[in-house]
Amino acid sequence: MKSVAFFNNKGGVGKTTLLCNVAGYAALRLKKKVCVIDADPQCNTTQYFFNEDKLSDIYELNGFTINQVVEPLTLGEGFTSQIPLTKSRSFGVDVLPGDPNLALSEDFLAQDWGAAKSGEIRGIKTNLFFSELLGKLSHYDYVFIDVSPSLGAINRSILLTADYFVSPMSIDIFSLKAFNNIAKWIAEWREDWTRGLENVRDKKKLPNLKHGQAAFIGYVTQQYLAKRDASGERRGVKAYETIRSEIDKVITKCGLDKGIPGKPYEIGTVPNLFSLVPMSQSCNKPVFELKASDGIVGAHFAKVKDTEDIFANVTSRILGRIDD
Repeated sequence: MKSVAFFNNKGGVGKTTLLCNVAGYAALRLKKKVCVIDADPQCNTTQYFFNEDKLSDIYELNGFTINQVVEPLTLGEGFTSQIPLTKSRSFGVDVLPGDPNLALSEDFLAQDWGAAKSGEIRGIKTNLFFSELLGKLSHYDYVFIDVSPSLGAINRSILLTADYFVSPMSIDIFSLKAFNNIAKWIAEWREDWTRGLENVRDKKKLPNLKHGQAAFIGYVTQQYLAKRDASGERRGVKAYETIRSEIDKVITKCGLDKGIPGKPYEIGTVPNLFSLVPMSQSCNKPVFELKASDGIVGAHFAKVKDTEDIFANVTSRILGRIDD
């Protein structure tokens, strides 16, 4: 099993749309066994996968969410023994739904991070809760994780134990600056974590550390305005291409390129899909699966066909990088 977090410090970059459609393509077209964990308290991924009736079942009838994984830890009850998942049939994936209450665990994890840095086993085990979760999902081919645009304790615990992370990004100056923030934050907590492990007196009490310290495998540019050149290839308009040309330089300069198997660091591109995205969200199905019965008319049929190629390309490149 390979685990991949979709993470960017900058919000509004199309992270949820990318993750859900990549997960759906891997499951529906490539026939992979896929699990998605919604670890963003905004729960946008969960809302994309399920209609209102199903959401009511999950949240009003005490369905199992990610909060049922974390909350027992905050109460000193240990890790839950069972992880029941919810199936999204339209995407073909199993889902651990998100929960707004997950945000309440941020302070608890931050407090125990201080204990982990001091070498206390309790703090180390708490911050490795995600490793326990991934261990119970080892029968999947891939686990994709949606995380919030935060440099906080929850995301630190996730990136501490996931195998990889990929950054969806819009092509603007703020996304470039986000890479610098991410690189600095990761370097600081990795140093603290290493020091904490060194401070443990009885190394025999250390938990299994087979997961860890997610490697950055590249970025996916999104939401740019594209036109086709004479060869039929999509290219962004000039303003976007100017910023785009700087991205790899920034990644190299801030040191995030260490885990990427050569250039380019860009995994793929997803142009602005305009009305197709909200249409797919309201239908709770991948963009490339939209039909006439979902409201597709006229020229939209050709655009839906284009998205099949777009997500095929991005998905195959992501999986190619983590399967090497």
